[in-house]
Amino acid sequence: MTEYVTRPRRFNDIWLTEYSTENLTLSMKVKKFIHAEKTKYQELLIADTYDYGRVLMLDGAYQLTEVDEFCYSEMMSHVPLCAHENPEKVLIIGGGDGAIMREVFKHDCVKKCTLVDIDQRVADCSKEFLPFAGKSFEDPRCDFKCMDAMKFIHETSERYDVVIVDSTDPVDFAAGLFRADFYSDVKKIMKPGAILSELTMSPFTDKDIMQQSINEMRKIFPAVKLYWGVVPTYPSGFWTYGVAMNNPEMNPALPVRKVNGTRYYTSEIHKSAFVLPPFLEEMINR
Repeated sequence: MTEYVTRPRRFNDIWLTEYSTENLTLSMKVKKFIHAEKTKYQELLIADTYDYGRVLMLDGAYQLTEVDEFCYSEMMSHVPLCAHENPEKVLIIGGGDGAIMREVFKHDCVKKCTLVDIDQRVADCSKEFLPFAGKSFEDPRCDFKCMDAMKFIHETSERYDVVIVDSTDPVDFAAGLFRADFYSDVKKIMKPGAILSELTMSPFTDKDIMQQSINEMRKIFPAVKLYWGVVPTYPSGFWTYGVAMNNPEMNPALPVRKVNGTRYYTSEIHKSAFVLPPFLEEMINR
């Protein structure tokens, strides 16, 4: 089992520790453990922490926290959605906790959101223990598919306006979601003016994955951009996202629509997120 619980010298203190790299960790002091299980695919843990509220960990890695998940969820969803004139059909790959889908449903133009996640237990536990995210499953526009994303993409006859890839780290069953073959398959189910967004990790702790993701996207799509945001409880706190389009004339950095009810995302932040520091520009253009 993944070693994610540590005990400092004070006997009554229990901490959750994510080993982000061999030399970097993030620990949170636990109030109480809420739920833990070994699902068919991964180790799932939900706990209540002092500073970040309820947290979800999968295989020892923080997936979301009650306090800061909106930073990630809003940037993953609203950037592609607000860059599209009329996103009616949205596909989310991964994101079984429902937080991204919650943000998608803030757009009244969305008629249907299909969420494909391989692990039913993530969705079930989010509904039960993480209502700030899991409540989105109650929206009548939700179309939840518990299955392998690759299989779904190969079999579906649907075509989407926006595709959001919100996977876990690119290992084991999620490894294929960062490769050219995957992007090629996704492109086939995207409408001509569609937009794809995907997490591309941190330039400080996952530089190779970030570069690989962008380079693999560029093999398939005529237009690929990188944008960034702040997520305090993700490795380094500096997080990047890739966005790809079938139409090279589209500019994802210019929002054409607005959304209400956000806590991090604004149209101004949307535009500024595509302004990359020189070191980041150099990394992705080598």
